[in-house]
This record gives sequence, C-alpha cells and structure tokens, in this order.
Amino acid sequence: MNSPGDDGRTTSLRPETRLVTAGRDTRAQRGFINPPVVHGSTVLYPTADALHAHRAEFQYGRHGTPTTKALQEALIALEGPQCAGVGLAPSGLSAITTTLLAVLKSGDHLLVCDNVYRPSRNFCNGLLARYGVETTYFDPMIGAGIAELFKANTMAVLVEAPGSQSFEMPDIPAIASVAHARGALVIDDNTWATPLFHRSLDQGVDISMQAATKYIGGHSDIMFGTISANARAWPTIEESIRLLGVCAGPDDVFLAIRGLRTLAVRLAQHYRSGLEMARWLSARPEVVRVMHPAMENDPGHAIWKRDFTGASGLFSIVLKPAPQKSVDAMLDTVKLFGMGYSWGGFESLVIPFDCATYRTASTWAPGGPTLRLHIGLENVEDLKADLAGGFEAFNAAAGP
Repeated sequence: MNSPGDDGRTTSLRPETRLVTAGRDTRAQRGFINPPVVHGSTVLYPTADALHAHRAEFQYGRHGTPTTKALQEALIALEGPQCAGVGLAPSGLSAITTTLLAVLKSGDHLLVCDNVYRPSRNFCNGLLARYGVETTYFDPMIGAGIAELFKANTMAVLVEAPGSQSFEMPDIPAIASVAHARGALVIDDNTWATPLFHRSLDQGVDISMQAATKYIGGHSDIMFGTISANARAWPTIEESIRLLGVCAGPDDVFLAIRGLRTLAVRLAQHYRSGLEMARWLSARPEVVRVMHPAMENDPGHAIWKRDFTGASGLFSIVLKPAPQKSVDAMLDTVKLFGMGYSWGGFESLVIPFDCATYRTASTWAPGGPTLRLHIGLENVEDLKADLAGGFEAFNAAAGP
C-alpha cells in the first residue's frame, strides 16, 4: 500500500495528516515506511554525457540525498503553499546565521527585535558588525511604529514571536506590511510554535527558521536547524547554502524525520500541560507574573489568538523578590525539572535568566527573579507536586 504522500497529494490534507504522510515514497523505499538513512558523499554518473551535464537527481552528498529530500518535502507540506523551499542546517543557530549571511552585505542595515535569541544577537553584534552590517534593535511591541526605524539601506527585519525568554509577542503582520512597503525582507525565528501552530509564511514572513533541535527532534538528542522561504527569498537562501557548504548529518536528518511524524501529538500535549501549569503557577503566592501568550491576561494574548493555533510548553515566570539563595534552594530541590539550556524535548526543564544585561531597545525590570520553564510530557500533577516542594524550599531559604 502506497502512502498518500507518494504522488504529492498532500495539499488538501490537514496538518496532522501531512506530518504523517508527506515526504514518504514507499515504492522508492521498496515498501518500507521510513526512508533509508543515506550516508554518502560521492554520487556516480552512468555516462560521461550525464557527468558533463550534471544530469542526476542527486549530484553530491553535501547538496542532498534521498534522506534530506524526504524531510524537505515533509517540511514544505507543513509550512504551506507560501513555502518555495526548505534548507537544512546542523543547528538552529546555523540556520539563523546562514539566513543573515544570505540576505545581508557590507553597508546594509538590519532591524532586530530586542527579545531575540541571545546567540542571534551575539552574531549580529560580532560577525555581522565586523562585516560592515549595522544592526538596530527595536521594542518587541513596536508594531507598525517600526516604520520610524527604517533607513534607506534597511534590508531585513528579524523577529522572534514570542521571545523565548521574556515572551513578548511582536505583531508580525504589521511589521511585515511596513517592511515590504520598503522592500525589506522579514525573517522569523519560529521555533516556539513551529509551523504546526504558526504558519508564519502566511503572515507575511519571507524566511521562517526553526531550531529543529527543539520540538521537531523532540527527544533532546539532535542538533538541527531549518530554513523555510517563500518564492522571493528561496533562490538567495538556496544559493547561500551551497556557497557556504551548509549541510546536516544523515543520522540527524533521519531523527528529524522521525520526530516530525509525532510532532502533532507531542506538541498538543505540551500545549495542554504547559497552559495548565501556567494557570496553576499564576495562583501561587510566590509567583508575581506568568509570561505565556496563551494566558488571557498576557499582553500578547490578542496577537497570539489571532495569528497562532496553539502554544508550546515553554514559558517564564517572575517570582516575588527574594535572595539568590532562595532561588537556588528551589532549583536544587526540584527533581522532575532538570536544569539545562534547551527545550522542546520530552522532559521538563528550568533555568534562571536575566535579560537586563543585554536589552538595548526595551527595559527589562520584571520585579523579581525570573525562571524559564519547559513543560515536558510528564503527568502535570507530578510536576505541580515537584514545584510545590521547590517553593517550600524557596520560602524556607528566604527566612522569616
């Protein structure tokens, strides 16, 4: 039995079905469900004429294999009709840096949302600055007011919706409308929601990136990035990937394919559990504020409700003012929340953070210590009990 993806008939299917069927050709795979993991560099040509003309579906391992093609086809189906192509990178940061190098040159001006992933910011302030690209940061809530920041040489706008620490929700359609009127490209870090819950290319974004390390991989065992682009931007992205020699390892590609097949059920659970935990935390006396766009009282909720169809398991909280020893006591007490700098896997995580040292266009003054939580696939009652024990340690360490 052939899969519905064998002849490309996936456009009429719903996203959950496309995740399961797209990028599968069981006939070419001799009946097997999953594509083979192709480890290869050299591709042999059958004749000298074919070699001279580069007449082959695959020409060299760095440029693609049957394994990478399967993942790219599946991601194109997920991204929707605005997607002209998908590039694969060895990490989420590599996807971001490759994109910026592709669309910018010396003398250009870049606008970047102030809540952007900090390594993205470091790249802009470091390598891009050395290459003669000027970066201006803007308040995440600026909306159409971004028009005042454009210069004659502004070539691109980079947004992250929401920011993966402070969770402000930029108005992407409003920003895109201004940017396109001035000929600039809009780039979105779409890792938090993935294209399953946020079709950013449909919202006016030209290039959508993901750290597929997170939810697409889903098991905390790969480093991976994707770059999806519309017809306007894809030729530039495709060329730059080739020129820079960007490619991902075949085993990670295969694990990304496998993760993609279960993305819908995993992300639905992260969404439900994350929102339940956020609401439970908002009622705790130790918590001053919960930063989660799907919460009705969140400043970005209206935009989230308009543009997104779901949320992931990542959000942040502001604790009541307390000494560092109280926060550390809480972190050392919890058992189900590991301390680690990632998210998107099956396990729950927690890290403290402070944006104040690197924000330049907006003020970060939350009023207390801040923690970022990733809600994994554990039972939420167990997670609540674990955090309750952590709060007991938090309060005890603070003293009377």
